Amino acid sequence: MKILLKHGMIYDGTGADAFAGDILIEDDRIRRVAEMISDEADRIIDLEGYSVSSGWIDGHSHNDWFAIKKDPLPYFEPFIRQGITTFVTGNCGISETGFEEGCPYTDKLGGGLFFFQDTTGKYGTIEELFSAIDRNCPCNIAALVGHCSARSAVSGFANRKLTAEEEGRMLEILEKNLKQGAAGISVGLMYEPGLYADREELKKVAELCVKYNRPLTVHPRANSAVSMAYPQLLGRSHLLRAVDELVEISKGTNLKLQYSHAIFVGKRSLKDKDEFVRIMETLRREGVDAWFDIYNECMGVSVITVILPAWYQGMSVSERKKPFNRLKLSLLIKATSLLLGFGFDDIEVAYIGEGHERYEGKTVHQIAKEEGIKDLDAYLMLCEKSRFQGRVNMSPYSTPEIIGEFENNDHCFYMTDAWVEEHGIQNPAIYDCYPKFIRDALLGRGCPLPAAIRKMTGAIADRFQLEGRGYVKEGYFADLTVFCEDSIRQATPDRICSFGIEKVWINGRLVLDGGMIRKEALKTAGRALQVSERK
Repeated sequence: MKILLKHGMIYDGTGADAFAGDILIEDDRIRRVAEMISDEADRIIDLEGYSVSSGWIDGHSHNDWFAIKKDPLPYFEPFIRQGITTFVTGNCGISETGFEEGCPYTDKLGGGLFFFQDTTGKYGTIEELFSAIDRNCPCNIAALVGHCSARSAVSGFANRKLTAEEEGRMLEILEKNLKQGAAGISVGLMYEPGLYADREELKKVAELCVKYNRPLTVHPRANSAVSMAYPQLLGRSHLLRAVDELVEISKGTNLKLQYSHAIFVGKRSLKDKDEFVRIMETLRREGVDAWFDIYNECMGVSVITVILPAWYQGMSVSERKKPFNRLKLSLLIKATSLLLGFGFDDIEVAYIGEGHERYEGKTVHQIAKEEGIKDLDAYLMLCEKSRFQGRVNMSPYSTPEIIGEFENNDHCFYMTDAWVEEHGIQNPAIYDCYPKFIRDALLGRGCPLPAAIRKMTGAIADRFQLEGRGYVKEGYFADLTVFCEDSIRQATPDRICSFGIEKVWINGRLVLDGGMIRKEALKTAGRALQVSERK
């Protein structure tokens, strides 16, 4: 089938200025892009007054866990409505893949955030995942393989150095998935069991990425000036120590290092922004291909245990209840709060569990006040009620000024780091994160619009070697997003809905037309994006 799009303002994904022109789609490909196309077509669509770009790519996602749902559409619909057609999944070390058949630890995968519930199966390898979701999922999926998942597969959540045999098996799992087309390896040093990995283990993981020329995406050990990752509360910022660790892992290599979600948790962490940028620039001068990514939100979502120190998480239930350990934890958290400019009144409960809905939307401090107990006691109570798997929203993670500066950084691209939850309060980034990036560009708060679009299309496709994606070019796949610049410019964001997106094509299928989602087309629209081995 041939579809001719006429009179659109075309942003081709290179960062070049838009040009007025036509696009001819034939089946799943872009066949022609020109100032004027007069070919016959089965359907002609006039885009006068609209802009069009390659379908937007979410550069940091966890939607591999939702692509395998028996009914995946509800988990993808909000993203499609904001113009996203493709996801780079498996981030923060907690990929759906990365385990062997018969693995006894699959219940440990998911980092307490994601679970094998209402899925079509459990897929331990990229090959198995892609076989299950190709043409059987709403959107295109590229997938990283997670270090946390592979480490869990061989040792569960063991709080220790891996044996030589375990480490060998873990590296073998990671390499197998790279050979099968994983877009890279992800590491999550704030989640079990990634937080137990030492630098020597991480260097071996990085070496695999260098060998296969794939990115290593890293959720660092700390995103704040003070954290539970390091015992020293004074001295160098924990956030910067975590960046130092990445320098140590990557120095002397040409590693594609991708720093995940450049955020600064707590008011006193914001000052670390400038040195973070300087370190990333120094790494690039020394040969490391260092980039970072951002979402357009000043808050973030995490598991409720994110502020618990590793030594406390690694304890048994009886050890946690010992007065000395409880006192040690209390003193550490109080000191951390003072040094960080971040406290229990900055942690909002998103979900604790069925029967505990009364806590949702309230801060830990508010809950403590209602219960007549101390903040720490309320926090630990919530951890226990959620079986240490609750979900929280926390702020501040950034500021509009930092987001605007990073939007102008040539080595930053965009993402959402969001997913649709079954219960509780949703992350607002599922609704309008990408239109907000466009709005910033149009209002002069971010980079120019052609550059902004590149950061959500071509730059991400290049970074993860997504062949045939990310550009409006002849022969490329027909993933296209049509949007109205005037509507986006004039919109009021953060209304729990998208804005300014008119039409979306995925592999040549019109899946969003006006406000209408085409459910039948979406059932089989998405493709699995396998990365080819480097010759």
